[in-house]
Amino acid sequence: MKFITNLSNIKVNFNLENATNIAGLLPFLQFLKQMEIENTFRCFDPIKKSNSQFPFRKIIIYLIIGWVASCTRLFHFRSMQKDAMIQQFMGGKCPHHTLLGKDLRSLAKFNVQLDVKELMHDVIEPALPSSLILDFDSTIETVYGNQELAKKGPNSHKPGRKSYHPLLVYEGKTRLCLNAALRPGNRHTADNAIELAKETLNLLSESQSVSYGRFDKGFAGEDFYSFWEGKQIDYVGKLKWTSRLAKAVYTDPGPWIRFVDEDIVIEGKTIEYQATSWNKPRRVSVIRKADRFEMDQVQFVDFIWEHEAMVHTMDWTPIDIWRFYNQRACMENYIKEAKYGFSINRIPTGSFKANELDLLIKLFAYNLFELFKMDHCPTPMKSYTIQRFRREIVQAAGVFTFHARQTMLKIQEAYLHKRAFLNMIQSVKKLE
Repeated sequence: MKFITNLSNIKVNFNLENATNIAGLLPFLQFLKQMEIENTFRCFDPIKKSNSQFPFRKIIIYLIIGWVASCTRLFHFRSMQKDAMIQQFMGGKCPHHTLLGKDLRSLAKFNVQLDVKELMHDVIEPALPSSLILDFDSTIETVYGNQELAKKGPNSHKPGRKSYHPLLVYEGKTRLCLNAALRPGNRHTADNAIELAKETLNLLSESQSVSYGRFDKGFAGEDFYSFWEGKQIDYVGKLKWTSRLAKAVYTDPGPWIRFVDEDIVIEGKTIEYQATSWNKPRRVSVIRKADRFEMDQVQFVDFIWEHEAMVHTMDWTPIDIWRFYNQRACMENYIKEAKYGFSINRIPTGSFKANELDLLIKLFAYNLFELFKMDHCPTPMKSYTIQRFRREIVQAAGVFTFHARQTMLKIQEAYLHKRAFLNMIQSVKKLE
């Protein structure tokens, strides 16, 4: 612009047709088309009447697009209904946002949760390594109503509020979510953990094996340890530092091995220890840390040490066990991505089964986004969160033009990532 107009003199017309404010979503939508994700859910179509305008496969793919595009609640989909980009993908008309909750409740009545999990594994299987690391964790989802099976339980953010307590399983190398289960908020962390672990192992293909399991002290217990030992799968789990364990460690004649001798001193040792609830002794590694003081005081004053104890089956040094377990800390970031990026903490309906189905669809969207980053994004963008991806890539003004039987998307000239955008499109086109 060669001149500046006073903002108060600018006139407004709402007549711009074929426009979108998420033009940067095009490479991801092309990725969904190339992967034929919509056909993946075709098995659910017979559940609905054959003359339905929006079969279940279209409802599910529409939900996936919305969760990726930035919707956090079902009524946010009303902003997508007339979006030219989404209409192009959906083949014309988009479902009304009030239909989404109804169809979630309707589909959930047929107990399709396991079917969705199997379909998700069919999609992510090529990206999984042959040797897997299973990371277990749980999170709290606060509710603000009387949703079915929402119960009062431990809730550090909203004490006294009803909540759900979903259990999640991630693959430690790829960031992909392998399984999930929704539970009432008053369930203990370890409740149904063995059932979910069995289901996860059954979902894996024959070409994949589980090498290790990792979990925090909320899963501690004889039954969970025995399950992994019975499957001959190595594991490492955090232990609570109790006075009984401390006594066993410090009365053990084995020496402390110093691994780090700098500003922070780190020492470790491994003992055989049997907790009161265990049926047999197990290998426990203990790491203790302290800041260095003058005259090496840490060698004589035990109360300044910080201790971490881990039960495991591997014949590794304590420092290797500690470092391997600490890699599990990345799972907290994966859960935050699912909660604040894909809104698994936003409960859409009053039905427990529908809410669990919604959780699985959101995690399906999470996995698809991770696959897209893994295979088609430039290296600097592979570490982007979904929120940053939306801000820098997705959110862009665009207009569709139609001429000579061709459709063109014109994107704002000031778009920052033109080269990356075109590279993503070229990468997706290589899919067969």
